[in-house]
Amino acid sequence: MRELFIQMEPSEKLRTLIFAEPGACNTDATLDAACERAKTLGIEQMVVATSTGQTALSAAQCFDGRVIAVTLSAGHWETYCPPDPEIIQKCKDLGAQVLTGTHTLLGGIDGAISSIGGVAAAEVIGRTYYTISQGTKVAVECALMAADAGALDMNAEAITIAGTGGGADTALVIQPAFSNTAFDLQIREVLAMPR
Repeated sequence: MRELFIQMEPSEKLRTLIFAEPGACNTDATLDAACERAKTLGIEQMVVATSTGQTALSAAQCFDGRVIAVTLSAGHWETYCPPDPEIIQKCKDLGAQVLTGTHTLLGGIDGAISSIGGVAAAEVIGRTYYTISQGTKVAVECALMAADAGALDMNAEAITIAGTGGGADTALVIQPAFSNTAFDLQIREVLAMPR
């Protein structure tokens, strides 16, 4: 077993962006903060929630490490939107890995149970993350999905990015976990979030 310890120097200050309003208008600032912190910490993997692929493309253009773009599950494409094939290809051309999978927290079989009036444990967990922000829930969920797909180095920290309704307004430094060990996931730093 490997343990990771990071000791911040007493003079080092962690910068957290708190946005007055949620939404896509915060994307550039969120990505800038995430890329800057990744360089400082030597983080080489970034998970990015993306619907059309645009946020992942922007991340791939500013981040020097591996970008894992996590789209909405295909079951949500008709309600929201599918990934744009041209944008997704541009992401791949920049080396991003694009994956589509079952939503770990508010989707899949648990989502079906919720739609008929039941409450599943994953929904309780997802709704708890929502009390922080929608982006927090999505960022954690996408990190779990990326881990389950085998896309993350589980012995290294990652930055995970998501947003509220579109774009990005939330960035976290995490120690990843698989969904079957979800309570081992650690949010180590909040880099950006909406108020």
